[in-house]
Amino acid sequence: MELKPLEESIQDRILLEETFYVLTKKNSTFRVRLTAKGLHLIKESEHSVKEQLIPIKDIIGCQCLRSKKKAQNCTCQSLPRSDSLQVVQENSADLDDSDVSAYLYIYAYIFQGSKHMNKKRERTIITLRFRSFDKYEDNNKEAQRWRCTIKKLLRGEIVSHSMLIDYSLVTRHKETQRLLILCNPKSGSGKGKQVFQQKVAPILNEAEIPYDLYMTKHYNFARDFVRSNSLAQWTGIIGVGGDGIIFEIINGLFERPDWAEVLKSIPIGVVPGGSGNGLARSIAHHCEEPYVPSPTLPAALAAVRGHSEAMDLVRVETMSHILFSFLSVGWGLLSDIDIESERLRVLGGTRFTVWSVARLIGLRSYKGKLWYIPSSISLSYSENVFHSPVNKGNVLDLPPVVHLETEEGDNVDSTNRRMYGPASQLPSLTASLPSGWQCIDGRFVMVHASYQTHLGEECLFAPEARLNDARIWLLIVKHGATRSQLLQFLLGLTTGAHAINGNKDASGYIELIPVNAFRIEPDMSQVGYMTVDGERVDYGPIQAEIFPALCRVMVP
Repeated sequence: MELKPLEESIQDRILLEETFYVLTKKNSTFRVRLTAKGLHLIKESEHSVKEQLIPIKDIIGCQCLRSKKKAQNCTCQSLPRSDSLQVVQENSADLDDSDVSAYLYIYAYIFQGSKHMNKKRERTIITLRFRSFDKYEDNNKEAQRWRCTIKKLLRGEIVSHSMLIDYSLVTRHKETQRLLILCNPKSGSGKGKQVFQQKVAPILNEAEIPYDLYMTKHYNFARDFVRSNSLAQWTGIIGVGGDGIIFEIINGLFERPDWAEVLKSIPIGVVPGGSGNGLARSIAHHCEEPYVPSPTLPAALAAVRGHSEAMDLVRVETMSHILFSFLSVGWGLLSDIDIESERLRVLGGTRFTVWSVARLIGLRSYKGKLWYIPSSISLSYSENVFHSPVNKGNVLDLPPVVHLETEEGDNVDSTNRRMYGPASQLPSLTASLPSGWQCIDGRFVMVHASYQTHLGEECLFAPEARLNDARIWLLIVKHGATRSQLLQFLLGLTTGAHAINGNKDASGYIELIPVNAFRIEPDMSQVGYMTVDGERVDYGPIQAEIFPALCRVMVP
C-alpha cells in the first residue's frame, strides 16, 4: 500500500532518540532512533553511515530488566564462568544492587534470506542499556518510556508529542489481551504439550501476553469447554494440535446461543501439532509467511500481534448432523486414506504417504450422484447472517458427530447437541434440488471439497483458494482414471501441479471446479467413508454450502 505524504511524515517522525551501547552489536556505540516504522540502529564513522531498520511489524515485545547478581567465585570451581550479561526481573532477589542500569530487551523475528529462496524468520534480541543517571529509578523511568512507546506502536496506536513529554501519558495503558489455550497433548505423534511449552510459551512470555492453558482430557473436551464456559475474559482462543481440535472449537462455538457475537469478537488461532495441520499451513501460505523450518512460528506470531482476518465457513448437513466446517468435506480416496491411516498415527504426517500407496494398490470406486452449484451462480444470502432474524430460530437438536477413535477408558459421546448458526439457503437434504444445479451420475474414485489452499502440510490442494473468497473448491476424480494417472495426481498435490494447467486434466477424469454448494448422494449398496475436516461422519447423503466471512482467524 502506497503511503500519502502526511502518512509518510507520521511514519518518519522521530519519537525517541538516544546514543546507546548496544550489547548485541560489536564495536560498541550506536545511535538508536525510534519511529513508527521501527527501531533504527545507526552506526556512524568518519567515512560512512550504516543504518539497520528493525521493522515494528517484526517486533513482538519488550521488557525492562536488571542485571543479575554475579555468583561468588569458588576456589574449587574448575570451569570458567561466562562473562555474558545475565538479567532478572526488577523484583527478583538475585538482582545486582551495584548496577544502577536499566536494560531494555527488545524481541524481534526478522526475515532472513531472499524473498523466494530459503526465506525464514530469525529471532533477534536488541539490548539497550540505560545508565545516564546515578539512580536506578531514573534509568528505569527512561527505559520504561521507550518500552511503553514501543508497546503503543505494536498495538497500532498513534504516539503524540505530548505523550512523550508526559511520562504518565505514555505509560498509561491497561493490558486487555488474554488468550485461552486449548492443547491436545496427544495430537499427531503425541508431542502437543511439548510443542506448546518449547515453541509457543516462550514467545508469549517475550510479548508479555497472559494466557490460560488447558490440556484436553478426552475427545470433545475443547468443544464442551467453549460451549459451556463464559468466554468474556479472553480475547482469543488458540488450539494446539491438529485440525481436529479446531473442528471441536468451531462446532462448540456454534452450540452457544450467543454464537454470532462470539464469532465476531473472538478470533481463533491454531498452533500446528497434529498430523495434517491443513489450516495452519493455509494461513501461513495466505500471509506469505515461511512455514519451514519452524511451523509453529507463524501461529505464535499471529497470537502475540493480535491481527485477524475473516474466514469462510461451510455449513454441512447429513441425515442426522449439522456441522460447521473450516477445511474440507471428503468422499472416496482421500477420506479412505485419512481414516484408515489412523492406525499409523505414531508416524505423524508420514502415515498419509504410506497409506496412499496401499490405497492405490487396492483402488476403490464408489457409485453415486454429485450435484453442485457453480460459483458463477450466487446463493441468496441475507445481507448479514449475523443479524438476520432467522438465525436465532435456527436451532437443531442432533446427535453428535461420530469419531473414529477415543482415548482409552473414554466413552463415545452420546450427548444430544443443540446447534445454532445461520439458516441454510438450500432445500432440505431429503428434498429435490431446483434447476440450476448440475449433476454427475456415475462412479467416482473420489469427490473432495476444500475451502483452504492446503489439506495438510505437504498437500497444496487448491492453490487459488483464499481465506475469505466465498468459494468451495470441488475436486472430482471419476472412475476410469488409471493408477498411473492417480499416482501423478497424488504427487502433484505436494506442489499444486495438478491445478497448474487449468482445472481439468487432459484425460477428463480429474477436474477441480469452484462451487457455492454441493450435494453427494452415494449408492448405499456399497459402504465407504465420509469425512468433515478429517472427522468421520455417517456414510450417506451429505450437502454443504459456503457462508462467507463467518468467523475470524489469527494471522501473522
